[in-house]
Amino acid sequence: MLSILIPTYNYNTFLLVKTLQEQAQREQLIFEIIVSDDASTDAQTIRQNEAVRGLEHCQYHYNTENLGRGENRNALCLKAQYPWVLLLDCDTMPVASTFVKKYADYTRNPTQEVFFGGIAYEETPPKKDELLRWVYGMKREAIPLRKRLRKPYESALVSNILVKKDILLQHPFHAEIYNYGFEDFVFIAELKKNNIPVAQIENPVYHLNLEKSVVFLEKHLAALHNLHLLIEQKIIAPKETKIGRLRHSFQNFGFDGLIATLFRQFEPTLRDKIISDKPSLWLFDFYKLGYFCSLKKS
Repeated sequence: MLSILIPTYNYNTFLLVKTLQEQAQREQLIFEIIVSDDASTDAQTIRQNEAVRGLEHCQYHYNTENLGRGENRNALCLKAQYPWVLLLDCDTMPVASTFVKKYADYTRNPTQEVFFGGIAYEETPPKKDELLRWVYGMKREAIPLRKRLRKPYESALVSNILVKKDILLQHPFHAEIYNYGFEDFVFIAELKKNNIPVAQIENPVYHLNLEKSVVFLEKHLAALHNLHLLIEQKIIAPKETKIGRLRHSFQNFGFDGLIATLFRQFEPTLRDKIISDKPSLWLFDFYKLGYFCSLKKS
């Protein structure tokens, strides 16, 4: 018995839901698929998602007010009627035709309470103005299972994760994290703090939504600004994230001001190179560090 939960915002989920439904029905599973639309503003997308209601064992709910990424997932969990929930991002698609079956098999004889299946990207490069998202995803998210097994918590994402419902009820997504960024990090960190293992398995989904490079860059900056606030609010400790540890070290040696100055001086040049048709993740990392060091205390 499996509840598949899909939060969405201004994204058409119908093909994903139809694919999952067909896989589940082929295996004669007891299942439900619930889509929670977090107050989308695009009328066409809303109409496309409403078609989910016409699929057997599928639901579509529209939030009249935007709950935020974490609370929308919490709301989905409360709607779920089965003891296992599969959280999927709306812009994903199963790699294998046995995707749902494989997760369902883990629920029948569970050895763990949390399973992460992995993320994949199409091998064919996208358009030039979308390369940054693709390169980043291929290098930083599409991690082979053998490497994920070495650092199971650090490699896990909530975009493709099977969780016992009781675990989500006991450790929900942080209610105070409303803005974009790090709500998944805080959730995984909570599992680690409570000694709840994350089992790494091979059952990936493709990440489909390749934003334009400039949009992806701006989203990263928004996430870093949110991280800055979360550190100030003591929701995340400074040393819990890699970039937080780096900034903390530079602050201890008094170098954070220098990094921020260099960032402001070279920001336009760095930005142009990062969103070019040959994006460098090394420059991207330096850009993010410079931006992070330049953020001031509230």
